[in-house]
Amino acid sequence: MKQTLKVNCEKEYLIEISDNSFEKLNQEINEATKGQKRLFVISKKVYKLYYTRLNFSEDEVFVLNDGEKEKNYKNYLKIIERAQQIGLSRKDVMIAIGGGVVGDITGFAASTYMRGIDFIQVPTTLLSAVDSSVGGKTAIDLADAKNIIGTFYQPKVVFININFLATLDKKQFLSGLGEVLKYAFIEESCGHTHPLYLFEFLTLGCEKIMQKEPLTMIRMIEYCLSLKIAVVNQDEKEGGLRKVLNFGHTLGHALETITKYNKFTHGEAVVYGMYFIIKWAYNHEYVGYTYYRLSMELLEKYGFKPLKKKFPKEKLIELMMKDKKASEGKITFIIPCDKKKVKEIKLTPVEAGYMFDE
Repeated sequence: MKQTLKVNCEKEYLIEISDNSFEKLNQEINEATKGQKRLFVISKKVYKLYYTRLNFSEDEVFVLNDGEKEKNYKNYLKIIERAQQIGLSRKDVMIAIGGGVVGDITGFAASTYMRGIDFIQVPTTLLSAVDSSVGGKTAIDLADAKNIIGTFYQPKVVFININFLATLDKKQFLSGLGEVLKYAFIEESCGHTHPLYLFEFLTLGCEKIMQKEPLTMIRMIEYCLSLKIAVVNQDEKEGGLRKVLNFGHTLGHALETITKYNKFTHGEAVVYGMYFIIKWAYNHEYVGYTYYRLSMELLEKYGFKPLKKKFPKEKLIELMMKDKKASEGKITFIIPCDKKKVKEIKLTPVEAGYMFDE
């Protein structure tokens, strides 16, 4: 089965979601890169699991170690140097095969090498399939600030093959589900042309999703990306609407940073951020009890629980103030304001501090 979606921002491109064989994936990549020199940036884990089946030339490959800490300027320069070493020109292409870290750093390298060359995304995790592989955000991190150096740079095409998910461990699969669940809470704020009923789909389809049933997975990814595309088409460079995609991320990014990316996956951190802001919104009467309970039950249905460990609120606030969405001395939060709807609020550090005392 294959579903094709189209992004209609400044640069149009296709997203293909399928359960095709890896041989077919190879053919699709070869067709998309015909006449171009290629540099494949591949996650070390994916390289070990799939290199023989992907059948790329060793001369074309740069293997990137796994983990958020690898998304740094030293590895960025290594990718650039490798591209120069194999003779990539302005007419050539970089291809990211891996999770969000690989996609982000490869996209950034492609956007800056010779002032921009073609870039193809092949996400291999659920998280990158429903989030970072689409929309054109590229980035590398500093030690205390995630995604602080980056560009908006759309890919040439995105190939999502759900067969990669077969070897995804439970922790990483749940991380992806954290971002999937986010879309359920923001659906009606995305400006999609018609209802997708993702909240209901996730509620009723939990068993098949946890079993990674192929048709269910393709449909779920299609729903999530349809919502993201609706947002990106209207606000490619996060001037306003695109901020709704950051639901749960303000605290989530701070939790990732304060634990040096070693304790929580990105999706876990986002879920903790959603629990936190949904409860705050209920306490301040932005949402009613019925929706609050339905929200809690949906998160719990997938095995998530609120964060129990306490972190110094002063440090969390300091980190949230460094978030790229913070402005004018205030922290930006995306909060639920009705069923499947969210909105932006800005709080001073003092006001944000009170959130942790409730």
